[in-house]
Amino acid sequence: MLMKKVLLCLLVAGSLLVGGCGADEDKARPQAAAPEGGSWEEILEKARGSRVAWYMYGGMANANRWVDEYVAPEVLRRYGITLERVPMDAPVFVNKLLAEKAAGRAQGTMDLLWINGENFRNAREADLLYGPVTHLLPNFAAYADPAEAATDFGYPVDGYEAPYGRAQFVLEYDSSRTATPPDSLEALKEWVRVNPGRFTYPQPPDFTGSAFVRQAFYALTGGHEQYMEGFSQELYDRNAPRLWAYLNEIEPYLWQGGQTYPKDPAAQALLFARGEVDFMMAYHPVHAQSRILEGTYPATTRTFVMREGSIFNTHFTAVPFNAPNVNGALVVMNFLLSPDAQVSKLDPANWGDFPAIDMERLAPEEAARFAAVDLGAATLGTEVLGAVAVPEIPAQWLEALEQGWLDNVLRK
Repeated sequence: MLMKKVLLCLLVAGSLLVGGCGADEDKARPQAAAPEGGSWEEILEKARGSRVAWYMYGGMANANRWVDEYVAPEVLRRYGITLERVPMDAPVFVNKLLAEKAAGRAQGTMDLLWINGENFRNAREADLLYGPVTHLLPNFAAYADPAEAATDFGYPVDGYEAPYGRAQFVLEYDSSRTATPPDSLEALKEWVRVNPGRFTYPQPPDFTGSAFVRQAFYALTGGHEQYMEGFSQELYDRNAPRLWAYLNEIEPYLWQGGQTYPKDPAAQALLFARGEVDFMMAYHPVHAQSRILEGTYPATTRTFVMREGSIFNTHFTAVPFNAPNVNGALVVMNFLLSPDAQVSKLDPANWGDFPAIDMERLAPEEAARFAAVDLGAATLGTEVLGAVAVPEIPAQWLEALEQGWLDNVLRK
C-alpha cells in the first residue's frame, strides 16, 4: 500500500498577526496576473512583494503556530510574500466561493485554501477552483508521488490541488491511568460499559469525530474494500444500521451520558488533559508527543490504533477560481512541498504532521534530515501504523455517514 511504503521509507530514511475571518474582505486588492504559459521565474517575479490570504481550518493551535512562526517568515524572507492566515472552516469558505461565483464576482478575497475530501469534491463540481496547477510547481515535479496525489477521498484531483501533509487516525491515552487500552470496537464497547462517562468523541461533522465514525463503519461492516468503488444506496441501507446500533448502544455510557459531545478535537483534548475522559483521538499520529512537549499532556501519554484498521488521508492546498493573487498562492504551495517545509512540519515541536513528499525521491542528505527528527515516545512506530493503514472512504460515503449520524444518533 502506498501509505505504508511512505511510512516505511520515512523509517528507513532513518511574524505575522492572525487574520480574522472577515478582515479586509471589502478592501480592494490589486490583481496579480494569473500565469498563462509563463516560466516559474516569471511567477516568482510577479509574486514578489504581494500578499497571500490563506484560508484554513483554525482549530489546531500547533498548525496555526507553524504557519505563523515558520511558513510566514520564510516566504517573506525568501520571496517577499506577506502571508496572512485566515481561520475559516472549509465548508464555510466553499459556500463563500459559491456565493461569489453566483454573484459573478471575478475577484475575491481568498488566494489559497487548505482543503480535501468532500469540500474539494464540492468545490470541483461547482467549478470553484483555479487550475490545473500542479504542473506549474517545481517541487511537485521533484518530490511528490503522482499516484499518491491522484485522488482525494476517491475523487480525481486532476492537478487542481497540491499535497500538503498526510494524516492517520490514532487514539491517545495516559498509561498511568489506563494500563491496557481497548484495541478493537468490541473491546471498546465493553470498556465503555465498565467505565461510564470516561469516553467520548467529537460531534460529526467535525473531521476527527467523523473519522471515528467512518473507522467504526469499516470495522463493524466487514472492512473498507466494499466501499472503494463509489457510493451505493443499497449497500448503505444494508450496512449503516449496524453502525447506528453500535453507537447508540454505547451512547448512554459516554461522557455526560451521551447528552452532548465535544464540538471539536480541541474541546476533547481539554477534557483528556483535565482527566475528565480517558481517551483522546487525533488525525495526526504525532499529536500526543506535540502536546507533551508543550506541557498540556502528561509525559505518560501514549498512542494506540485499533487492530481492525486506521484510516489515513492526504490533505491539500488549492487556489480559488477568483483568487486575486494566483502567482503568490502558487509560490506558497510550492514552498509547502519543499523538503525544508516538510521536515519542519514533521517535528513534534512545530506541528507533527507527516510529510506529503516521497522519501524515495530525496537526496541522501535530505532524507537524513527526516530520519533525524525525534518523533518521541508517544508516537507509534511507522511499522505499526503502516500495518493497519486503510484508505479514506469516498466523499459521497462520508457525507451520507455524517448525515446519517445526525439523523440516527444525535436526533434519534
